[in-house]
Amino acid sequence: MKTSAACALLTATAALAQSDLSGTMGLDLEDRLIRYSASGDLRDPVAVLQKKLDRGEAKLPWDTRLGYLPAVLQALGIPPASQVLVFSKTSFQLARIAPATPRAIYFNDDVYAGWVQDGDVMEFSSNDPLKGSIFYTLDQNPKRAPKFIRRDECLQCHSSPRTLGVPGHMVRSVYAGADGYPYFQAGGFSTDHRSPLKERWGGWYVTGTHANDVHMGNAFLKDKDKENPENMDLKAGANVMSLAGRFDHRRYLSGHSDIVALMVLEHQVRMHNLLTRVSYEARVALEQQASMNKALLRPEGEWSDSTRRRIRNPAEVLLQYMLFRDEAPLRGPVKGTSGFAADFAKSGPRDTRGRSLRELDLKTRMFRYPCSYLVYSPAFDELPREVKLHLYQRLWEVLNGRDTSKLYADMKAEDRRAVAEILMDTKPEIAEYFATR
Repeated sequence: MKTSAACALLTATAALAQSDLSGTMGLDLEDRLIRYSASGDLRDPVAVLQKKLDRGEAKLPWDTRLGYLPAVLQALGIPPASQVLVFSKTSFQLARIAPATPRAIYFNDDVYAGWVQDGDVMEFSSNDPLKGSIFYTLDQNPKRAPKFIRRDECLQCHSSPRTLGVPGHMVRSVYAGADGYPYFQAGGFSTDHRSPLKERWGGWYVTGTHANDVHMGNAFLKDKDKENPENMDLKAGANVMSLAGRFDHRRYLSGHSDIVALMVLEHQVRMHNLLTRVSYEARVALEQQASMNKALLRPEGEWSDSTRRRIRNPAEVLLQYMLFRDEAPLRGPVKGTSGFAADFAKSGPRDTRGRSLRELDLKTRMFRYPCSYLVYSPAFDELPREVKLHLYQRLWEVLNGRDTSKLYADMKAEDRRAVAEILMDTKPEIAEYFATR
């Protein structure tokens, strides 16, 4: 693309620097291009596993201590080291959740699994490349054949402005009392990689070190502080290496609630929501434009200004997030306590120099190379072609230094170059596009 053409976009891009989709309302989930409630076309990992169970191609052995948990994690390729523990009563199984019996969450790039001690069911959110998050439960009953049951009622909480108006996820940080009940009057936070540590993980256990910074994990709001929740003693929960004595960790796969796993989880949750929002918005906008063109006898590829905004504006927010332009800097080195960081960094494609977007920094920022590894996800690959072409164009402009707007001005030249080289070696579609510029 010529530099002059690239510059034509920069004014509009700069205006989006502080844009956010968190306040948007949901689209029609039953639009014929989305058909969220339809199940016959699901391709998320849990739906795929259920089909294998139905055909007898997979089995889930029962564990007398942990139920279906170990078998399900293995079948879905979810690492046990991803375990993070939340003790606040913010799940529908809240009666079984408390600081002595925290809820365990496990995840990989496409699935989130929730397990509660002595719970009736396991909970799952599984990412479909077109529909977004699909919710399931699995009865913890060895007397019945294991079956994942879809639960669209989860959308009461999981399709809202907090999830960008689409079926999605959120990581919440709340002021929780010693009994696990959240004190909502004190406020709270929906957190991701943009959040400073001091706002993160209220109601969660956290294991790992983080220098002199503080977070809300491992801490409880005392009655005397309810009028002034900022007085909660955050230093008491800082740099905790072991949760021994807080609960019986023998009832879980491990005693860890790794700080690095929590950071990766937060980044991934919003990234998934953004991919779904951008996909929904673009598919509906393109179909409406096609119908308008047909009705008005206009050329098939013609776009109105409104259609252009509906496709490009959300894509710009996605681009900003995936390049970590608004990441909260770390104030010191971060180190986890489980094997999660090492295992996570080993996965995923590497370029000819051995570099990977999954390599962690954990000194001043989360990742060594500032571009989300979910660029390799099915959800990214299934974005409409028009969205991907816009993203590839903008990636080329940013990574080649053509975009000098304030939003990207502080992205170091070596970071731009490294991300471009990694993408060109590991993402053929991007390499093909860059080769034509």
